[in-house]
Amino acid sequence: MPGTILLALFTLPLIALLVRSINKDFFNYTFSEQAFKALRLSLLTSTITTIIAVVFGTPLAYMLAQWKFRFKSWIELIIDLPIVLPPSVAGLALLIAFGRRGLFGSFLNILGISLPFTTAAVVLAQIFVASPLYIRSARVGFAEIDKQLEEAAHVEGANQWQLFYEVMLPLTGRTLLSGAILTWTRALGEFGATILFAGNMEGVTQTMPMAIYLGFEQNLGVALALSVLLVFVSILLLLLTKKLEKHGQD
Repeated sequence: MPGTILLALFTLPLIALLVRSINKDFFNYTFSEQAFKALRLSLLTSTITTIIAVVFGTPLAYMLAQWKFRFKSWIELIIDLPIVLPPSVAGLALLIAFGRRGLFGSFLNILGISLPFTTAAVVLAQIFVASPLYIRSARVGFAEIDKQLEEAAHVEGANQWQLFYEVMLPLTGRTLLSGAILTWTRALGEFGATILFAGNMEGVTQTMPMAIYLGFEQNLGVALALSVLLVFVSILLLLLTKKLEKHGQD
């Protein structure tokens, strides 16, 4: 069956990665100093990215789902664009905008702020490519809420803040959490935009995908060990997302 061929294409590379990486030095590579620094930085930056996406993205998604205003479709297009934009283009755009000689870089320099090749640059790159996933998921969740519930809340005297906090958020909780998990996963695996805008400096900007890239050239064992670790983390997060979606349908 043609579907079996495609399934094999998805499965065989992962099996090959697992078989090749499991050896007597696997745990030595996994718990090496380089791997630990990359893992710690990845968890830190992806968590910060997700928190920022949730705090600022939730009200934006609510506005896009519930309000009608001019240029709304264009705003949605701009927000969704990083999802399909090549990561290298995203990284170059960030560098041209916020680099030391970028369009806004001179203004940032006056304020004593230098973003490129810093941990902040990693977070900014992750926000650019990952937060649209959360906003899109939240927007869909808010749009699917029955309008009659909103009207009933207004009849009971609820203002916009009460409607948002006491009605919308509880009803879309699983959708928001699912979007946050996808955002965290995307940020954890971000590579293209980060390497162009933040570089690959150990302990500062070298996330797990960066360490894998460097390990492929210098130490294949580290690259394989971190790759397997990322695969298992991604599987766990996807299982959690599917579980949330299943509960949402029950």
